[in-house]
Amino acid sequence: MMVSHGLYGTLWILSCFGQFLSEDLQFPGLVNGAVGGSVVFTPDNPPSTSVDTVQWHFGTTPILTAQSGSTVITSAYRDRVSFDNKTFALELQNLRLDDSGKYSLTVVTSTGGTLRGETSLQVFGEKWHITSVQWMKDNSPLSPSNSIHFSSDNRSVSISPVQRSDSGEYQCTYTNPVSSKTAKLNLIINYGPDDVSITGPNVVDLGVRVSLSCSANSKPSASFSWKFNGSDTEGGGGSGGGGGGLTSGAIAGIVIGVLVAVAAVCGLIVYLTKTKKM
Repeated sequence: MMVSHGLYGTLWILSCFGQFLSEDLQFPGLVNGAVGGSVVFTPDNPPSTSVDTVQWHFGTTPILTAQSGSTVITSAYRDRVSFDNKTFALELQNLRLDDSGKYSLTVVTSTGGTLRGETSLQVFGEKWHITSVQWMKDNSPLSPSNSIHFSSDNRSVSISPVQRSDSGEYQCTYTNPVSSKTAKLNLIINYGPDDVSITGPNVVDLGVRVSLSCSANSKPSASFSWKFNGSDTEGGGGSGGGGGGLTSGAIAGIVIGVLVAVAAVCGLIVYLTKTKKM
């Protein structure tokens, strides 16, 4: 029985000790902030019992003491902090780099118990502590390939040889734990003219309308000009990425030329026939 009572006593002490440990104030973890910004430290498990005194410290430096509904803020933090009596949250404003460090909260309950918790703050400047550089093309991640190469710090990209498919919008995003900024560039790849072709009928009847179309792949858009039997056609110039066609004047000139040639051949045949009869 003595052993049994001793065992129960030990278990009761361990249970109370474990309960005491579980009542320590808990915080989410490291808090990140930016110079000039603000952060809020809030315990995850504020006590449900009535409280006599609440104290916040930065290292060993006191920030504030709240007691009996009155909050006293030290002069060094008077214009930079606010305190929530219900959640015991501390808001620190106008952050500076030297605000980085450990912050502790101490709560004394009306029953005489003391609860403590601690959290840490890391303050970053916008121009320092870059944690990542991300590249995107047309809103998709840009990845290395045989022609796309990244520098060791990921801050520059080289493309060689450039291909038509490399045209598009490129984005570079710099990130630190508290902010990010993105720059954009629209890259246009010039090429061509390539794949130049003329479409239209090869054989037509005399007197009908003929339409010919010229096309080419090009960036910037290509200009077009037409020649008939090695000579420039009137109004035959044009531009555009998709193609160009003969004007009605040029087509009429082609038809007239064909008719004149046919008339000349017919006249020659008649002349030779009469000469032979003589």
